[in-house]
Amino acid sequence: MAQVEATTERVVAADPEKVFDTLADYSGAREKLLPEHFSEYEVREGGDGEGTLVHWKLQATSKRVRDCLLEVTEPTDGQLVEKDRNSSMVTTWTVTPAGEGRSRVQVTTTWKGAGGIGGFFEKTFAPKGLARIYDAMLAKLAAEAEK
Repeated sequence: MAQVEATTERVVAADPEKVFDTLADYSGAREKLLPEHFSEYEVREGGDGEGTLVHWKLQATSKRVRDCLLEVTEPTDGQLVEKDRNSSMVTTWTVTPAGEGRSRVQVTTTWKGAGGIGGFFEKTFAPKGLARIYDAMLAKLAAEAEK
C-alpha cells in the first residue's frame, strides 16, 4: 500500500485570521463551502475548530463514496487537521499570510492507497480528482472570506 497525496492551494484576498476562522467554523460557514461532492453533513461534537467531530460523505467519483467521521485538531497556529476515524485519510488545511490583507490556503489530503494495479490507478488519478474538489471548495472559501 502506497501513500497517496493530493495538494492544492489558493490565495484569498482576506486576512489570514478571517480565512482561518471561516474554515474552522464547522457549525456555520464550513457547510456552505462544500461542493456537491459532499453530502450528509453533520457536526456531532464541538463546531469551532479543535475538538470538533464532523461527519460527511464524500463522493469522489460516481462509484467511490467515502463515509467520513473526522476529528479536528489545531496542532499549530493557522492549521486545521481533519483525521478520519473510518480510514487512513488525513486532511491538513494551512493558512498563512500572503501579503497585505491576503492569505495563502493550502489543503493536503493523504491516505494509504490500495496495492497492485488498483493502487497504481488510485495513485495516478485520485489526487487530480480530489484536487478539483478542493479547488471548488477553495473558490467558495474565497467568496465567503472576501465578503
